[in-house]
Amino acid sequence: MVETAPGSAGHQMDLNDRAVCVTGLGVSGPPVARALLAQGARVTVVDARTDEATQDHAAHLREAGATVELGEPELPADTELVVTSPGWRPDAPTLLAAQRAGIEVIGDIELAWRLKPAGQVWLAVTGTNGKTTTVRMLEAMLRADGRCAAAVGNVGTPIIDAVLPDEHGQIHDILAVELSSFQLHWSASLRPHAAVVLNVAPDHLDWHGGLTPYAHAKGRVYAQDTIRVVNTADPWSCELATQQGDPAARLVGFRLDTPAPGELGVVEDLLIDRAFTDDPRATAEQLATLADVRPAAPHNVANALAAAALARSVGVAPEAVRAGLAAFAPEPHRISHVATRGGVDYVDDSKATNPHAAVASLLAYTSVVWVAGGLLKGADVDEIVAAAASRLRAAVLLGTDRAQVREALHRHAPQVPVIEIDRTDTEAMSEVVAAAAGLAQQGDTVLLAPAAASMDMFTNYIARGEAFAAAVHRLDG
Repeated sequence: MVETAPGSAGHQMDLNDRAVCVTGLGVSGPPVARALLAQGARVTVVDARTDEATQDHAAHLREAGATVELGEPELPADTELVVTSPGWRPDAPTLLAAQRAGIEVIGDIELAWRLKPAGQVWLAVTGTNGKTTTVRMLEAMLRADGRCAAAVGNVGTPIIDAVLPDEHGQIHDILAVELSSFQLHWSASLRPHAAVVLNVAPDHLDWHGGLTPYAHAKGRVYAQDTIRVVNTADPWSCELATQQGDPAARLVGFRLDTPAPGELGVVEDLLIDRAFTDDPRATAEQLATLADVRPAAPHNVANALAAAALARSVGVAPEAVRAGLAAFAPEPHRISHVATRGGVDYVDDSKATNPHAAVASLLAYTSVVWVAGGLLKGADVDEIVAAAASRLRAAVLLGTDRAQVREALHRHAPQVPVIEIDRTDTEAMSEVVAAAAGLAQQGDTVLLAPAAASMDMFTNYIARGEAFAAAVHRLDG
């Protein structure tokens, strides 16, 4: 029987005939609008964009009964509640107008929490890196234990769809919820059964106004009565759990070495639980082996331990943890092995869109030809270059901010040969891979871990990773 989460009775928010403004027609906006309409609300959707995709979303929502205003939207005069898309900054004019008028502004996560059915359990995952992998691992563990579970939130499936009955009237008993800092910023009453902040590193600082407010937004996941799962190797994770979390709530750590009582960790090649046992001081449970974690890079083992801690918090059996890891298929573009050519491995970690993610990938290999660069968004790469300097055989740089990476290499790894590719068209990746192949020696890993966003040259990190893989496969020719 699934343990009931704090607040699991649900708020059963009454939306009938309430005038609700939904801001944004991105990923979360349309499903939120449809859910509100189904609850009897009078819905107005606003968005500044007028592109074809937005117009298409608008047409469908108008057919469903919503009012849609595009262009330079203003807050509708009769608005009683605003549900904002996560990416909208708090200083957006529409949101400021709502706050001045004393109108509550919430996000899609908060709305879903207020509408969720009694007894539905939420296990929450946030952090700068590793969220999607951890949530997917957790979902696999829960399903291996026979739970009716789904991975939702920022992972792809809108959470609002997971708290309302499907076409067959069925609903999930337990949710593995991926949460961004944006979503947590707009979540006031969220109280998951258990939650983890995997790590915190500089990201989205322009939106939050600095690292501290960004971290504190992450820390909101440690709510009243929420079991606090903590990465003992990450200072922010520890601080947020102790400073923002409920001091009366259970604290469970995870680490990459021998766990103390109350923790999960690694002993030789085994993943061990010394938290959720009958006597954590005297006994331990074997959950899995390192071979069950794919790939077994240190940061991915940490993801597996975090997922295991959340799963164990609701009573998932040890054998189900291992079965879940065995069933888990890593998401594309996350340390994905593309091919081996001439004794050289080619690995796509295009999802490493910030320095914190990139250094975790770099430290997983002993001799690396590093493919890096893109939009750094103000992030500093000196620390990761210094950390990985001894592992770098060479580097191939691309993208708008490649000069910053080159300068960091000059300061911290002057012995490393560097090739810069100054083309900015999408075909530049062929030249990048060819240059990397020319620098690599047998036993090396050519690693795409850009440490930067992709939008200067590609639609997204997926397109960048696909271009890299395609260029690698063309090496045969």
